[in-house]
Amino acid sequence: MTVTATMAQDGKATTIKNTFNRQTSVSIRIESDPAIIWKLLTNASDFPRWNSTVISIEGEIRKGEKIRLKSTLDETRTFKLKIKEAEPEKMMIWGDGKGNRVYILTVNKDNSVQFSMSEKIGGLMFPMYAKYLPSFDESFEQYAADLKREAELIANTKN
Repeated sequence: MTVTATMAQDGKATTIKNTFNRQTSVSIRIESDPAIIWKLLTNASDFPRWNSTVISIEGEIRKGEKIRLKSTLDETRTFKLKIKEAEPEKMMIWGDGKGNRVYILTVNKDNSVQFSMSEKIGGLMFPMYAKYLPSFDESFEQYAADLKREAELIANTKN
């Protein structure tokens, strides 16, 4: 599966809206090993400790598994998601019938990692519920900042 998206490169989220979908993206440079970042992204029970946008995740984050996620975007809702793709230390896709969230880790020449995350939601019914969806921009920026802070803290502790 080939995944491409337009990403902001500075930790600031961008959102592109169309009639039948909306895509929010963020990208940030992290001074850490991809293995550290991957471990953070795939350890469900540890998410709420380091990620202020996640209340809880139940289940195992690996290809083919299903998880239940509660987010600060809507504390009353539990998102039931399937891990659709996972290539360790490189990319992961999870989603439901309305959309997918894509995570991409790219190792830079200086051995830092460019973390990119995007979520596209939509479908034929999207115009009817789009106005009820909160903006993801602030949540995406906080998610990326939290991941950067925790991964760099772990990397610096190892040195």
